[in-house]
Amino acid sequence: MPELIVTVIVLAILFDISNGYNDAANAIATVVSTRVLTPLQAVLLAAVMNVLGAFLTTAVAKTIGKGIVDPGAVTEVVVASALFAGFLWNTLMTFFGLPVSASHALIGGLIGAAVSFGGMEILNVSGLTKILSSLIISPAIGIVFGFISMSIVLKFWGGLPSSVINKYFGKLQIISASFMAFSHGSNDAQKVMGIITLALVSGGYLHTVEVPFWVILTCALAMGFGTAVGGWKVIKTLGVKMLKLEPIHGFAAETSATAVILGATKLGLPVSTTHVIATAIMGVGATKRLTAVRWGIGRKILNAWIFTLPACAIIAWITCTVLSLFI
Repeated sequence: MPELIVTVIVLAILFDISNGYNDAANAIATVVSTRVLTPLQAVLLAAVMNVLGAFLTTAVAKTIGKGIVDPGAVTEVVVASALFAGFLWNTLMTFFGLPVSASHALIGGLIGAAVSFGGMEILNVSGLTKILSSLIISPAIGIVFGFISMSIVLKFWGGLPSSVINKYFGKLQIISASFMAFSHGSNDAQKVMGIITLALVSGGYLHTVEVPFWVILTCALAMGFGTAVGGWKVIKTLGVKMLKLEPIHGFAAETSATAVILGATKLGLPVSTTHVIATAIMGVGATKRLTAVRWGIGRKILNAWIFTLPACAIIAWITCTVLSLFI
């Protein structure tokens, strides 16, 4: 039914927008909190770089498109249910100011909807193992890279007067924030590209999991728009509440997170940019002293991360079950 594929595309755009306004903090929380850029300058920079990053590759999109379920074994209703669950969760968590993983939300939603439709047997176990492994390992790498990056920076430039450090690292942070936003677009926008492509294949509109140009453009612009809207509560949580940041800390966190995300994108692995930048900030803070990081805020973020995948799976399962009664 043409109406179903249109519904899927609309929901995909809404999900990408919600991803953008929750994940806006990934790219700009540090650069705003250190006052290197004004909030308006930061969101515009992040929005443009997000769009550019979405055109880097489609490797992650292909992984999502065929790595979770068999495209021939699902319907547009399954995909629509997954997107609705992810959009609802992203929006709710943004309201509470909690950064969450859009990757976990989308994958959890797709698992829940697929199981509702066809049972556990239609899940791609090997593909899911690869995807979930990358999602679990990347935060650990983020905190290690953040600690190492900050330690190197302090070793060579830590002895300079703070006024000199802030002056030069403030300029460098604009570059690191730009690359962080670019890497965010290169990985996160592709997840919805993969979902739309999955729906097109399952609906018979495409015969292979190759992402059409119009899908890339649509997802890139939706992500950019969501980032421009900005999730200010999330930005405050990451950039202010969790750790008091100076430009040197922001530079180290963004640089290390960018390295992890772009490396994963090159390998076609979806990672949570939220998890990576948050743990990179923790790693950076740990070089000062462990108590410099407000671990209470970190625990709240961790709880949101833990519940994201199962919560979205349940929401999508319920949504798909109900819709299947009427469609």
